Amino acid sequence: YRAISPISPFGGFKQSGGSREAGIDAIHEYTRTKTTWINTSSEPMSNPFIMR
Repeated sequence: YRAISPISPFGGFKQSGGSREAGIDAIHEYTRTKTTWINTSSEPMSNPFIMR
């Protein structure tokens, strides 16, 4: 009885449907996977646009 996850999407209107737009499924809909490379070395990085 009333054992639901607070992040599960549910119906409703206005603020009562908050989990529909703020749930994990909505976050995946509004985001895009992106690859980012970060050089953590203290050595200078070679030019990434030169063919090797």
